[in-house]
Amino acid sequence: GDARVRGQTGVLSERRGSYPFIDFRLLNNSTLSGEVGTKKKVKRLLSFQRYFHASRLLRGIVPQASLYLLDEDYLGQARHMLSKVGMWDFDIFLFDRLTNGNSLVTLLCHLFNVHGLIHHFQLDMVTLHRFLVMVQEDYHSQNPYHNAVHAADVTQAMHCYLREPKLANFLTPSDIMLGLLAAAAHDVDHPGVNQPFLIKTKHHLASLYQNVSVLENHHWRSTIGMLRESRLLAHLPKEVTQDIEQQLGSLILATDINRQNEFLIRLKSHLDNQDLRLEDAQDRHFMLQIALKCADICNPCRLWDLSKQWSERVCEEFYRQGDLEQKFELEISPLCNQQKDTIPSIQIGFMTYIVEPLFERWAQFTGDTPLSENMLNHLRRNKAKWRSLLHKQHSSSRSNDHSGQVTGSQEQTLNEEETP
Repeated sequence: GDARVRGQTGVLSERRGSYPFIDFRLLNNSTLSGEVGTKKKVKRLLSFQRYFHASRLLRGIVPQASLYLLDEDYLGQARHMLSKVGMWDFDIFLFDRLTNGNSLVTLLCHLFNVHGLIHHFQLDMVTLHRFLVMVQEDYHSQNPYHNAVHAADVTQAMHCYLREPKLANFLTPSDIMLGLLAAAAHDVDHPGVNQPFLIKTKHHLASLYQNVSVLENHHWRSTIGMLRESRLLAHLPKEVTQDIEQQLGSLILATDINRQNEFLIRLKSHLDNQDLRLEDAQDRHFMLQIALKCADICNPCRLWDLSKQWSERVCEEFYRQGDLEQKFELEISPLCNQQKDTIPSIQIGFMTYIVEPLFERWAQFTGDTPLSENMLNHLRRNKAKWRSLLHKQHSSSRSNDHSGQVTGSQEQTLNEEETP
């Protein structure tokens, strides 16, 4: 049936559990346990009661000072990391391990406190925690890349960008809350495949959104559904919540990679004409969109060890989609053919055509701040390392070809030489 629910504000929201089910069990040899597992997964996503039973918070361990409700659950190392949450070398993978897989919830509770949002908006800490758990749980942990850790990483990057002086001097509490919420929920309920896959398999979400920003629309409407279910903002005036819901949509929809040129052209025009007026709410919102776009694709600008992990994860997700397409005898999507699309070649192209143009403009906006210079330096070094790895792959392929001795494991390397 129709997965959308109309609320009092008139904005359609997605019912929880309506995510696009992509059966990755097709990639495995054993498929006998699928039916039972699927039913359990849907039932699990339809309510958050499972969290209530497992949570220490609802077993009577509730401190009197609600503002610090989660402090006792922080490990010493995690608390120490949070004291450096504004540093660009923040290791989100380590933080996720220290928080036992709760990096998104822990990070957002801390940032809402740091930015004074809990006090400003008179938020109930238990309700905020409940909402964040809903968001975290609606990410698919089986996705190598589009999971809750990615959301936490984007949120930490967004926090860094919100502190850039050029932007921070003009931001209101509403701007900050919108930026953090949009970062946390921008990929919620992501199925692990891209929009073209949903379109060519005639998925119901593609029909629902008429093949336009399919995933982004779903992420937005799912977020609205969770905001309403949790009643996080129920105490605010109707017109305020309606505005928050609409602006969240505008921010999340801006992450559609198909709209990259649209935003770049507009940003270039503003910078060239020097007509950005951040006192104006509309211009501030546009720069929040740009900040979120930067945060979403900032992996190549991280330290090499972190950047490399993200690169391997996103390519693994691409390859899984390619395997599914091959399984269903569909045309394999670009970047999804493991036999031809190598990780170095994918990353070099991504950095060259997507990341560099955006971050160069972002640096032009912020000025030569330490953060912008640091990100661009990492980007250049990481690109050079991927080029070196690609060169080694090609050299190895040519060497094997000349020797005339090609093993089975080397055939893939030879195929990779065909990558444009």
